[in-house]
Amino acid sequence: MRAELHTEAPGEGGAGPAGALLVIGDVVTDVVARHTAALTHGTDTAATIRILPGGAGANVACWAARRGCADVRLHGRVGRAEAGWHEEQLRSAGVRPLLVPDDGAPTATVIALVDASAERTFLTDSGAVLRISPADWSPSLLDGVGHLHISGYLLFADASRELTRLAMASARARGVTVSLDPASAGFIRSAGIREVLAELDDVDILVPNADEACLLTGLTDPAEAAGRLSRRVPLTVVTLGAEGALVAESGAVTA
Repeated sequence: MRAELHTEAPGEGGAGPAGALLVIGDVVTDVVARHTAALTHGTDTAATIRILPGGAGANVACWAARRGCADVRLHGRVGRAEAGWHEEQLRSAGVRPLLVPDDGAPTATVIALVDASAERTFLTDSGAVLRISPADWSPSLLDGVGHLHISGYLLFADASRELTRLAMASARARGVTVSLDPASAGFIRSAGIREVLAELDDVDILVPNADEACLLTGLTDPAEAAGRLSRRVPLTVVTLGAEGALVAESGAVTA
């Protein structure tokens, strides 16, 4: 049976303006532990710990709204117990939540260990995220949408991967452009590089980080990796952390 969507806050309604951004991706409860000393196995390490809303998909949506996109929508799956909190947090960030409450799994949880250099190590419980499925999709979700962004975490389970294929095909049929963030070098290794590359046929913009780009191409130089990926995806943007990003088109780095 199709799960119900929590779609609108009181006072909201109707299709958004043409050019809206629809993000399909992960909504996560983040437990962020910042520590300045090295972790010591088997005992305590002092840390500052906060519980925050997060997720790669939710982060894209919130930053798009913050940067001025007037109509940003986020479609994802969350545990029913936490659905209200995440909807409230998304609305407060200017995002319209289109969340499916799940009775069989909790909201995804990530424990993020952040060291003094700001390097992050994640412990991930995907929870309800990867349970999103074609049954949660409707072409009407693209009404008024000018661009679709997919969080690559959804490629790593059968049901959520089928959902992304369906959404991208629907977007292609409507002339809606599609971007994808490959999400995780660790998950790419587990799923298989060829398998992940095979999902890029309907993607217009690919946004990997340097590790992901090199892994997907077998190259060690991020600039060369960006160029090679842009022969498969028309526009590839490889993020380099504090060093910025590389933009590649048609096999060459252009910015």
